[in-house]
Amino acid sequence: MRIGAHVDSTDPLAEAAARSADTVQFFLSDPQGWKAPKPREDAERLRTAEVDLYVHAPYVINVATLNNRIRIPSRKLLLGHANAATAIGAKGLIVHGGHVNAGDDLAVGFDNWRKTFAYAADSGGFGVPVLIENTAGGDNACARRLDALARLWDAIGDYEVGFCLDTCHAYAGGEDLLGLVDRVKAITGRIDLVHANNSKGAFNSGQDRHDNLGGGTIDPELVVAVIRAAGAPVVVETPGGVEGQTADIGFLRQQLGTASPAA
Repeated sequence: MRIGAHVDSTDPLAEAAARSADTVQFFLSDPQGWKAPKPREDAERLRTAEVDLYVHAPYVINVATLNNRIRIPSRKLLLGHANAATAIGAKGLIVHGGHVNAGDDLAVGFDNWRKTFAYAADSGGFGVPVLIENTAGGDNACARRLDALARLWDAIGDYEVGFCLDTCHAYAGGEDLLGLVDRVKAITGRIDLVHANNSKGAFNSGQDRHDNLGGGTIDPELVVAVIRAAGAPVVVETPGGVEGQTADIGFLRQQLGTASPAA
């Protein structure tokens, strides 16, 4: 099982080595901005590395919204990040499920997701697996609760789309972690990546506040159980920099009985 962390994008491979990680996730541009990612000078080194790479799309992307001033730029930015992720040999591009505004029809949001994949197909496709991530908050979210996720997959399931399961988001979003993997797979048929995070917020708080695996409000054994059931690569998005994330990776390896890359 490949286990790693979300790291700074300046030198992801050095960050991986510092954590003894065999996978890393990072941004290719400002996560709160709308600028397209620039070509990386280290693209060849990243493509040929033994470390698995995942790219997280900017948080501002919301292809579900009915606001076309956000939806249309979001589609373009998502496709731009997919192209940039392909150029560095990334295994997947993670993007949040998005939401519609209060009073808007959520069904239109699901259809806007469908149109996003159709838009990409007209441009030659994404080129890299797009992994939609469940989110923690919002009553109008497309991927917070499993009933909404089922409607989303009804709209986009015919496309090649993957799923990223975040344990903090699920717990804070009001989904019981016990048996969650089976319930998700019954909808999506797959889990391509697990974001293994504890939660500073309480169950169903709607708070997207990550904590280290040994802290927070989730029993760490539940996080381990989710990972074991999912059988997918793991990325910790936890605080504490190298020290904190190395401890979290080590904890998971010990619990799961997997070896570090140097072993």
